[in-house]
Amino acid sequence: MGNQEKRGEDAMAARFIRYMLAERNASRLTLAAYERALRQFRTWMGKRFTGWTECTADDFRKWLYEAMEEQLKAATIRLRFAALRSFYNYLVRYGDVAVSPLADVCLPKARHSLPVHLNIHQMEELLTMPLRVPPDKKCPPWLPYRDIAILELFYSCGIRLSELVSLNANVLQDKEECLRVVGKGHKVRLVPVGDYARAAIQRYREMSGVSGTSPLFISRLGRRMTGRAIQLMLEKYLRYSDIPVHISPHKLRHTFATHLLDAGADLRAVQELLGHASLSTTQIYTHVTKSRMKEVYRNAHPRAKGTGQTH
Repeated sequence: MGNQEKRGEDAMAARFIRYMLAERNASRLTLAAYERALRQFRTWMGKRFTGWTECTADDFRKWLYEAMEEQLKAATIRLRFAALRSFYNYLVRYGDVAVSPLADVCLPKARHSLPVHLNIHQMEELLTMPLRVPPDKKCPPWLPYRDIAILELFYSCGIRLSELVSLNANVLQDKEECLRVVGKGHKVRLVPVGDYARAAIQRYREMSGVSGTSPLFISRLGRRMTGRAIQLMLEKYLRYSDIPVHISPHKLRHTFATHLLDAGADLRAVQELLGHASLSTTQIYTHVTKSRMKEVYRNAHPRAKGTGQTH
């Protein structure tokens, strides 16, 4: 394949990525995943690649078969093919190809594992850890209160890690009870903030001096905290706790949703609070609450367990 043809095919993929950014408001992570999937397929094809418009369903089936032979996770395979399906749907829409070669390619079913979450007692323990862990001598006095505010905000609002690190100090004024969150696709939603979280944020702001349009959560050097820094902070407190499971910031989001549904919250309301575009994404939490309901029943009902024999 000549250089001119390569540039043309690269331009086709680049045009798709620009479309996803400008028209679909795709996130940076989504764009990176799509670019990676396109690049991985082209690399796998090697010299057999003569253009995106020449790829066949058999090419994609062979790539799928090899991925399954390598025992890649079903979720990883489905993510790759979701990117390629979106790409070819785009090409069909704009007349580059008549039919997507992926239309008849069947993918392995995704295994839906139940989201890991903390119970109420574990969550309460985690919220107290910043004041129980011996502080680093180099830490400013406000730092444990910053960590409390972060944990309280995760649990109170169920926001994503990326949403939390992007917050500025003026995001929640004294009398405001809702947080303005910019989520995926630059969609804005209002999320109520509980009294404990608002009090924790106010105390941290007063102690640290953050204000105005400066970052809300800062490092000891005064810079905006990164997602990785928050992950490391959470891991530190887990090491000092009696919590037996590994918890990431995203699992605190699972905890938020599960506790709301356990208490009888409406599924649609939880969908809005989480910023899910589809209700089906939120519905996985109902499986968690059903699982808990069965466990409570088996442990509490006098005739839930037994030999099954009648007298």
